[in-house]
Amino acid sequence: MNDAGNNSVTHVVIGEEEEGQRLDNYLIRRCKGVPKSHLYRILRSGEVRVNSRRVDATYRLCAGDNLRIPPIRIAERPQNEVDEAAKQRVDLPIIYEDEALLVIDKPEGIAVHGGSGVSFGVIEALRRQRPQAKFLELAHRLDRETSGILLVGKKRLALTALHDMFREHGAGADKRYLVLVKGRWMNNTQHVKLPLYKYLTEGGERRVMVRDDGKASHTVFRLLARWPDMSLLEAQLKTGRTHQIRVHLAHLGFPILGDEKYGEFALNKNLKREGLKRMALHAWRMAFRHPLTAAPLECVAPLPDSIGDYVVAVDAKKTREFTAENLQQILGKEL
Repeated sequence: MNDAGNNSVTHVVIGEEEEGQRLDNYLIRRCKGVPKSHLYRILRSGEVRVNSRRVDATYRLCAGDNLRIPPIRIAERPQNEVDEAAKQRVDLPIIYEDEALLVIDKPEGIAVHGGSGVSFGVIEALRRQRPQAKFLELAHRLDRETSGILLVGKKRLALTALHDMFREHGAGADKRYLVLVKGRWMNNTQHVKLPLYKYLTEGGERRVMVRDDGKASHTVFRLLARWPDMSLLEAQLKTGRTHQIRVHLAHLGFPILGDEKYGEFALNKNLKREGLKRMALHAWRMAFRHPLTAAPLECVAPLPDSIGDYVVAVDAKKTREFTAENLQQILGKEL
């Protein structure tokens, strides 16, 4: 997806994050700096199209929709602000790269793209750092607070194939996360199938809850290690709903440590004093087929120190009740 605000037509494939938004609201958020009157003019004139058809401003976007945005001139941010933002994000570890795609180990606290109050994200930094690259587009999303594996397409054909792969969910990419939760998780393996419903708070913030009329959602949790008040799990996504892991765990009574949206405020406050200053969710392993050659690929992003150090500190108290044999390898540290 190219930034609206250049001199060419932009084509955007709508993902799960944007699904359900009104078209006019989506454009207002995406096209920062463009007067609303201009956005509504290009909507009325039919210059904006969804799946090659004219649609009304009130149209609700669906996952997989192909959105055409005409060339739009946006007031540019001062050059020094852009340079400074890019400088702060120079260290984006590359896990894998070839002519078709780029796999990044995204740090926590960085949005994948600008918007929603964030002026600069991973994709903007990549484009700034690689001015010679003709095409760089996100293949999927990670929450700002989540670290780990993020795929970027370097060719349109590769990006389209990756989008198709992620839409297949269980039959496509095998996406696995490491997550620390409050409480003593008991089952070695547990399949959680709870429907998820997206809604907006009174303040306009997007949230998700378990509700019978929500979308079918499936997560597989595996116990890796357990202490009296904390468990380390692997979460495997069988569907790709917004905030799926976070909401499933919170609903079951095992909120993610450090989760400011669905976790426990008092607990998170204590965790910060104890050294865990982030949400303990990390996209650590992804197995998929190369989008152009179909060759099998498996990428691994080691658990970052911001989570691993806290686990080691807890384990030093010698209170572990259960552990997988490869816990030390997962942490990348001696216990």
